[in-house]
Amino acid sequence: MRAAGGRVSLGSVRGRVRRPVRGRWRPLGRLVHAAGRGDAVSRHELLSVRGHSVAWLFPLLMLVAIAAIDTATGAFHIISWTVLVPGVAASICGVRATAVFAVAAATVYVLADTTWQHRDETGLPGLILVVLGGVIAVLAAAVRVGGEQRMLHMRDIADTTRRTVLRPLPSGFGDLDHAGVYLSADSEARVGGDFYDIQPGPHGTRVLVGDVQGKGLGAVETAAALLGTFREAGYHEPDLATVAERLEIRMRRHRAHTAALGRSDGDRFATAVLVGFRPDLPDAVEAVVFGHEAPLAAGPGGVRYLPAGGGLPLGMSDLLLPGPGAPPVSRLYLAPEETLLVVTDGVTEARDAEGCFYPHADRVSRAVAADPANAAPSRLVALVRDGTLRHCRGRLSDDTTIFAVRRRAGPARD
Repeated sequence: MRAAGGRVSLGSVRGRVRRPVRGRWRPLGRLVHAAGRGDAVSRHELLSVRGHSVAWLFPLLMLVAIAAIDTATGAFHIISWTVLVPGVAASICGVRATAVFAVAAATVYVLADTTWQHRDETGLPGLILVVLGGVIAVLAAAVRVGGEQRMLHMRDIADTTRRTVLRPLPSGFGDLDHAGVYLSADSEARVGGDFYDIQPGPHGTRVLVGDVQGKGLGAVETAAALLGTFREAGYHEPDLATVAERLEIRMRRHRAHTAALGRSDGDRFATAVLVGFRPDLPDAVEAVVFGHEAPLAAGPGGVRYLPAGGGLPLGMSDLLLPGPGAPPVSRLYLAPEETLLVVTDGVTEARDAEGCFYPHADRVSRAVAADPANAAPSRLVALVRDGTLRHCRGRLSDDTTIFAVRRRAGPARD
């Protein structure tokens, strides 16, 4: 039983996905961010050269071409087409530039109609048309620019929310090599119900990756609640089973709260994988699986699913128990340089044109067999990310998180 991740956001291995994937690519790194960027940002980048806008060049060339053709062909009067110039400027330039082109279009029209004298004057009606078109274009540019500014402001708010929920993870955090990518099915919201974190502490380093059922801000709120509990319990509690129990209790409390408020998401649950790296177990990890697909272990010796016992999703323990008890903890042995790979259902449920699911375990196995260096966290995450996007032709139907982690080679770091 797996959660259907919320379709509210962007992240990355610093990876972004460009449309039609509804996100953005970023260079590969250690931190997962939300992906998605508005049309305004993309348009400004496309119309820039070395950071300087060249959007003004297109209406200028259009104005020059109209004047030249009208002058060269006296029998083909197209000078009234200058009314189109401020309209084009309104779609790609700012308000001031649009106003400049509106004045320029009217000026060129008057010059062509009265000074160049290569044909009969078109008269006042044509001038009124050009002037009126320029005024409308300036107003349209003002409306467009205002909308873009509001959109960019909302994007900044979403980025702040994303950094609050999915906090930046330093390289080597908790003495672990890690990499991840978060791809949003919604390019504008930029943050959703998928979550992840690493929490070092006196009892070892704990890792949590999960997926909240449902979508919208309710899924983000649930993810934030679970991550807050994990960061405290993961640091203070000596036993991983207690951390897992605290997560289950927090999920049930959150559900009770939302139900008491009369919200429709009062039956929400979450799937997750909780992993503990203990300093006294250098060749093994402890793991608790809450209704999630078991993690993969990838290394020079091959790729395998770890035999972690699958429990119920977070928030559903009351289906079997009178109260939240300690869930089973599996001890899983890892070979040196083996990497744990956890993905959400955005990967496992990605479909191609024929409706076939993406076989990520098989693709990872082939890649690692061809080159054992592909088992490194950053390369492994990039491999699954690129394979998933190719398989679904860039059309993600769900938020997608890919997270890989392993112990750092060499002596521990502070």
